[in-house]
Amino acid sequence: MAGATVKTVQAIFQSMEYGPAATYSTATAEAWLDNHSRSLGLFIDGKFVLPSDRQTRSLMDSKGGLVCSTVCATQADISCCVTSAIKGFEAWSGLSCYQRSKMLLRLASTLGQHGQSFSELCDLCQVSCSSSTLVRMLQYYSSWAQLRDTLIANWMPLGVVLVVVSDDCSLYSLMLKVLPALAMGNSVILVPGQSTAPAALLLAQLFMGASLPAGALSVLTGSDMSMAADVAQNASISYVTYSGSKEDGVKLCKATAGMGVPVSVTPNIGTTCPIIIFESADINSAVDDVLETAFKKNKEVHWVLCVQESVLDSVMARLRLRMAGMKCVALPSNEARVLVDTAVQDAQSKGAMLLQSCAVPSGTQYPPTVLCGAAPSSPCVVTPSPGPLLPLMTFRSNTEAVTLGNHSPHGQAACVWTEDLTLALETSKSLSVGSVWVNSHPLSDPCLPVSGHKDSGTCTDGGQEGLYQFLRPSSSCVLPRATPIALDYAKFGTDATPFIIPDETVGTVKSFAQFIAGKACKSESGASVVVHSQGGGSVLGYCPDGGRKDVRNAVEAAIKVQPGWMKKCPSARAQSIQSLAKGLEGKRQDIAKAISTQTGIPMEEADVEVELSIARLSDWAAYCDKVHGGTLPVPQCGSGLSVPEALGVVGVVLPDKRPLLSMATLLGAALASGNAIVMVPSQEYPLPALAFIRVLLSSDLPAGLVNIITGRRDKLTKALANHSVIKAIWYWGNSEGCQYLQYTCTKPLKTLHLFCQTDKDGNHGSRDWTHASVLEEMWRNAVQWKSVWIPTA
Repeated sequence: MAGATVKTVQAIFQSMEYGPAATYSTATAEAWLDNHSRSLGLFIDGKFVLPSDRQTRSLMDSKGGLVCSTVCATQADISCCVTSAIKGFEAWSGLSCYQRSKMLLRLASTLGQHGQSFSELCDLCQVSCSSSTLVRMLQYYSSWAQLRDTLIANWMPLGVVLVVVSDDCSLYSLMLKVLPALAMGNSVILVPGQSTAPAALLLAQLFMGASLPAGALSVLTGSDMSMAADVAQNASISYVTYSGSKEDGVKLCKATAGMGVPVSVTPNIGTTCPIIIFESADINSAVDDVLETAFKKNKEVHWVLCVQESVLDSVMARLRLRMAGMKCVALPSNEARVLVDTAVQDAQSKGAMLLQSCAVPSGTQYPPTVLCGAAPSSPCVVTPSPGPLLPLMTFRSNTEAVTLGNHSPHGQAACVWTEDLTLALETSKSLSVGSVWVNSHPLSDPCLPVSGHKDSGTCTDGGQEGLYQFLRPSSSCVLPRATPIALDYAKFGTDATPFIIPDETVGTVKSFAQFIAGKACKSESGASVVVHSQGGGSVLGYCPDGGRKDVRNAVEAAIKVQPGWMKKCPSARAQSIQSLAKGLEGKRQDIAKAISTQTGIPMEEADVEVELSIARLSDWAAYCDKVHGGTLPVPQCGSGLSVPEALGVVGVVLPDKRPLLSMATLLGAALASGNAIVMVPSQEYPLPALAFIRVLLSSDLPAGLVNIITGRRDKLTKALANHSVIKAIWYWGNSEGCQYLQYTCTKPLKTLHLFCQTDKDGNHGSRDWTHASVLEEMWRNAVQWKSVWIPTA
């Protein structure tokens, strides 16, 4: 064009001038907010709803200016939203897999077009999530929407899923629950945090532009976590999943206890994660990444630096060089400054040395600080304050490094720095965390499963493994909802009077023993319970009335042998489980007689149940070496691995229906995946489990791996719930027990699989224990996933 000046690349680089403005103006987010008069309503039935008589919350930007206000939903809004979500589920799940996949891909294209507006809105709300990250998530989950009926056959969507996040949760964590739920055919009601609400509402509007059925995605904003509990109380909610701070997650669990709705929690805010630097690491790269990770990124978690003593001086010198000139970090409040000062003073009093980027100013600004030589028991390590503090601890051996890495009660993630691949993989396997990054900063991708270990979560997000929380086996029934009852949690399981065997009956009526630490034994309390025939008829004998001390002894024995059992090669575990099947085959007549005597079914039916139980144990023996994760298709250069790991010690309260087959199913699921197990037999039909003890006595299983404690169900349920070592509880019982477990299993968090055998009218629930789908369902309940990321050039 005449008169136009064309600059060369060299000239542009010399002047470093900005290029032409993007196609979309930087004011598009402001225009979107202004279009809503800076007052964002609820998103219900595919459109914005802005009631005039509702309480509102104001969201401020980093400079104190008003970004927008959000409406606090009321009970009328919740009812309207759930009604719309039910219709949305019918329309969304009625589409083919291809149609759902196409709509998610269409949204990815739409989001790419509006990326500038979305990014600016995130910046205004101080939410860190790029549009390219969400586009990648949409592309990934659209593929799973396409393949659901092909690769995840015999599973179906749950219905209406409630996704709840706390105020300080990231948008990425929020969408890591919303998108897989939609991809599997569920409708979603989203309750975002205050900072993520504007971006969530914009995404909901874009979803409607991609032709998503009205009601398939709804957004409700509120004042606190109580509003989420009000939504969960609706009988049409099939599943509740939460992400954010543990405090709010515990409140949600307690508020929804007794409602009969499954709740999963991912407490990814405020957890403590280790960074381990071995002497074989590239020190320069490791230190650079440590500073980037600890002080500039991933501020949702607290990092602890563990350095091998032989390279401590090199790491310190590099830290001192790289930290020079780093800017101070803004603290959230003056109260946070007090906490930071207290933590620093306490660390110094215990011998820690400070390494800071600059002088400490007054006010809410604080420089990045490394606390060199911090003690593992120091508050800055155990309960870190909200500030730019990085405790540094040292170790000598590889074993000591793993011990330091597992010191925290949390188990979210870890970084390992070493150029020795064997050491990296061994350390990754030994750390009790859900994600391990080798020679890299934390990487997020939807194909990587994120499963919190220990006190860092009760579900898996991301990857194929994270899809199953939003599905149920097509052969399973929909569990009825319940209404919370007035339950005295302190007195639960303590109202019954112990029974002592009368002297005149000793020797005339058979006394059974329980099975703890590989031995048949009596209860620590010396009390017993009566074993009746079908319907409370004749007395068949007495069995021990186990209690808290028996559970303690069983768990102590279990934790001694479980690590060794988990490390056994899968074929060795398979042989041991197969020996159980052979032992059951050898005593089939005695056990069939026990089933028939107590349940009242004909001997032929009892023999069929024994045959099914033998086959089920054989199935689990075959399962041991068949499902072991694999490599992941990460888009970056490198290798991603997903590995299923044992939970640890599992507590199981066995069901009344099919007492032997259900026990063989649950026992096999725990053993095949490397767990130890503490079982409580059916209170109504304990005889088959007691007869099975003779099979265990003749097996080659390590003593303490399997424990059977008899007695009153509620009393033993309370003992299992209050034991901190037990990681998961599978419970078949009454509604009071389900409510008690949901309310109390939060410190630490336990993975719960609850089934109420009787509803409020006394009707017995049913489950088909003969169906093959129970194998995969229970195996997925028996493992937790670990992802390992190893970058390459």
